[in-house]
Amino acid sequence: MYEIDSKYTTPMTIIRKYLTIPIYDYTRSSPRYQYWKYLERTQYLSEEIIREIQWSRIKYILDYAYINNVYYRNRFDEYGINPKQIKDHRDIDRIPILTKDEIRKVGISMISNGYNADRLMKIKTGGSTGTALELYITEKCSEYRNACAMRHDRWTGWEIGQPIAAVWGNPVRDASFRSKLKHYLLGQYIYLDTMKLNRNAVLEFVKEWKRVIPTLLFGHAHSLYVLAKYLEELCIEDIRPKSIISTSMMLLSHERDLIERVLRAKVFDRYGCEEVSLIASECDTHDGMHMNIEHLYIEFIKENFKRAKPGEHGKIVITDLMNEAMPLIRYRVEDVGIPSSKQCSCGRALPLMEDVAGRTADFLRRRDGTLIAGVSLIENTLTNMSGIKQMQIVQKSFDQIILNIVMTNEYCSSTENALRKYIKSVFDHNVNVDISIIDDIPQDISGKYRFSICEISDN
Repeated sequence: MYEIDSKYTTPMTIIRKYLTIPIYDYTRSSPRYQYWKYLERTQYLSEEIIREIQWSRIKYILDYAYINNVYYRNRFDEYGINPKQIKDHRDIDRIPILTKDEIRKVGISMISNGYNADRLMKIKTGGSTGTALELYITEKCSEYRNACAMRHDRWTGWEIGQPIAAVWGNPVRDASFRSKLKHYLLGQYIYLDTMKLNRNAVLEFVKEWKRVIPTLLFGHAHSLYVLAKYLEELCIEDIRPKSIISTSMMLLSHERDLIERVLRAKVFDRYGCEEVSLIASECDTHDGMHMNIEHLYIEFIKENFKRAKPGEHGKIVITDLMNEAMPLIRYRVEDVGIPSSKQCSCGRALPLMEDVAGRTADFLRRRDGTLIAGVSLIENTLTNMSGIKQMQIVQKSFDQIILNIVMTNEYCSSTENALRKYIKSVFDHNVNVDISIIDDIPQDISGKYRFSICEISDN
């Protein structure tokens, strides 16, 4: 059981947890709340039992895809694979790895029989390498993912119904009375927009914080670091979350140290992606990240296609065990991770991974000192403009920005015009925007993709 903190647990948060949220889910026929209670139990089962749950779901999704999905049936037949013959994890190695390029090439033909793209939830993401991708899931799958996030959020000491503050790009803010009432009854959120991260924005965020008093601070790793630096420079010492979740990019050790020192709260690092949602999270022992193996089958594959041993780097390959509408089987997420053989002292049997590499993004700068999160800028561009497969932003100076573009067949002059207009609106209408069409955006020497690079010196 988690310790109840009266500072954060108000009568309204109790009402939300035990009344308004369960009722809301019931009226929508949502499985989220009930499934969350199930996940609260499974995390403390033995690893052997959890692996059995995982294996039964692996077998189910393989059989389902073979029977109900034309793309996978053809793919399995091409490689001589019959899911009925897959008896253990070694047999899974025979299944070819799925890439983003393959998904783009086949598009909605990857959707299973009985599902219509128009009736599914579409996920369009820039991804960790700045590459646009469209996927489809059911609302039920989305609610399962939300339930899992609730479980992992509670590891931080946050409780269902308590307010959350998010440092994120382009937050959706519906100012209608109905929307405000809904958020008040189901859970309050306040936002600091990473697309407009400057002194005034931080001061407004602080003002809102003091009104709502969030338990949890959630955001991009580097954005949290920038916020902490602002708070330190402004001598603001009364922003005190109970805990902090860092996600979306690598959390560097010096960034963690400063965030925890300034905010006087522990950081819980988290790894996930839009395609499959939450992959792994730290618990309160902070000795690695527990992998979400009830929902995912996670592999770490070396360059020779052998599985990485504990302590070795490997490309992360994931099979989504919950999405029947558009299955992802042995999907390479284009990140690199390290599996662990440690047993966590927290009592949860969910296995650990040590670290994630492959997600870095510089903040870009306006002349007035405003910082712009590269991850948000890339996502905005890729999800709203057609013809761009991959993009990297290089800020040479306050007056020059280079866009390195890997294009698709839809790319045209109107795309370039829209890009230039958008970049100028974000930075300065006088900035020179140079567009370079390239074949590929390479990884840097450490194996990471940098999709935004700021070359402006601090001096």
